[in-house]
Amino acid sequence: MPTPLPSIHMPSFQEQVCNGLSEMQLQFEVTSRGHFSTHIVVSKGNGATLKIVLITLENWLEAGSFLRWQDEVRTMLAKREAGLKCVVIWEDYWINNEPIVKSRVNAMLGNSQKIAARLTQVRRIDQESAALFLEKNHLNGSVTSKTKYGLFLPKRYFRVLNEAFEYDHNSEELLVAVATFSAPRVFARADGPFRSFEMLRFASLLDTNVSGGLDKLLTAFAREKDPDDIMTYADREWSDGAGYVTLGFERISETAPMQFYLSATDMERTSKPDPKRIAIYNAGSIKFVKTYKLPN
Repeated sequence: MPTPLPSIHMPSFQEQVCNGLSEMQLQFEVTSRGHFSTHIVVSKGNGATLKIVLITLENWLEAGSFLRWQDEVRTMLAKREAGLKCVVIWEDYWINNEPIVKSRVNAMLGNSQKIAARLTQVRRIDQESAALFLEKNHLNGSVTSKTKYGLFLPKRYFRVLNEAFEYDHNSEELLVAVATFSAPRVFARADGPFRSFEMLRFASLLDTNVSGGLDKLLTAFAREKDPDDIMTYADREWSDGAGYVTLGFERISETAPMQFYLSATDMERTSKPDPKRIAIYNAGSIKFVKTYKLPN
C-alpha cells in the first residue's frame, strides 16, 4: 500500500491555486468537481480563456483509477478539439514548481513579457548553464543532453523589458531561452546514413514569451549539425503541439498515458514500481518530427 499522505493543512491545493490566480489578477470560476478533479475556467480581459483541471492527490487516493483518468483525458481533449485551451495540473507539480506553473498559465493567456527573438543572440552553452536554467524554468527540469543552445538578450535591449519585470539590471546579457538536443541516432538506408536527433528540452525564462525563439534555436542547431530530421514530444497535459506544426513539424503518433509512482513525502516521481508510493498517470504525449532530408 502507498504511504498515506501527510495531514493536509489549510489552504488546500484548490485554495492555493485560486489564491495564485487572484495574485496574477486573473478572473476565474470553479465550474465543477469530479471524482478526483476540480475544474476551473480562467479568463483575461483580452478574451483569452483557459480551462484548468486540478488533480488533488488526496482525492486521487480515494477515487482515482486508470479508467476514470482516461475519461478525464478524453474530456480534456474534446474541449481542445472544440477550441478551448485546457491544461492538467497535478498537485505535486504545483508543490514542486509553483512559479513555473504560474508562468505557463500566464503564457497561455498571453500575459507574459514579450521578447522578439530577432533582438537575441544564439550560441552554444555548457551543461551546467543549461541545467541551471532548465531546473528553474522547465516543469520537468533538466536531462543529460549532447548539445545545448541559449538565446541571450544583450543589455542594449533591456529597454524592451517592462518596469515590473524582475532581472539583474547589472548583467551584460540575459539568458531568455534554452533548447537541448540528443546525440544523433544513425539509421542505415540505401541512400546513405540517416541522422535523427531529438530535441529534449525547450524552455523560456519565467514570465517571458520569446517570439520566434524556438525557431531561432532550431535554425542554429540545424546549421551546425545538419540533421536529417529532429523529433520531439509534446506533453498532452499542457499542449496539443500546434506550435510545433507551425514550425514545420509533422504529427507522427501518440503515446498512451504512462504510470508513475509518487512519493508522498518529497513529491518526487519515478517510473520504477514501488508499493510504498502512489500510482498516478500522465496524459501521454504526442510525437512530432521535422524532416530536413527526404530519403531518395
